[in-house]
Amino acid sequence: MTCPLCAADAPLTVFAVTGGPEGATVEICDTCISQIDGTPDPNHWRGLASSMWSEEPAVQVLSARMLARLSTEEWARDLADQLWLDDDMRAWVENVPQESAHKDSNGVPLTQGDTVVLIKDLPVKGGGFTAKRGTAVRGISLVQDNPAHIEGRVEGQRIVILTEFVKKR
Repeated sequence: MTCPLCAADAPLTVFAVTGGPEGATVEICDTCISQIDGTPDPNHWRGLASSMWSEEPAVQVLSARMLARLSTEEWARDLADQLWLDDDMRAWVENVPQESAHKDSNGVPLTQGDTVVLIKDLPVKGGGFTAKRGTAVRGISLVQDNPAHIEGRVEGQRIVILTEFVKKR
């Protein structure tokens, strides 16, 4: 397969692209992965001239991040000047977390993967048990279309919890 960043014909590995949508990944070569995490070789990244226009958002984000890291190179600065990204993509590139509309009982913003604690006993409909006050719920998920709801596992069962009944740990 061909690496979408450097166009090398090499085995590809799934690489997580943080700071954006949950689970955003891209399959890239091991050379790109090692240089993203280490010291980049400017000549390896000449393929960014095409990958920065990819229709795959995660590839665009990685391309923009690498162009920023290579800003000492004139060609990289020129390419970065040509690249236009909307505000959401720019925030993802800069790894700036979006302000969440999900807030705990104290008004503290909640993000994907947070740990929260229940502030009152909650009967679980259809579960046959009560989630007790003080129970830690790790690795929550945000319900995208409703900022008053989060999801998490309590006693091995995935449940929806109202944000007014939790506080961020």
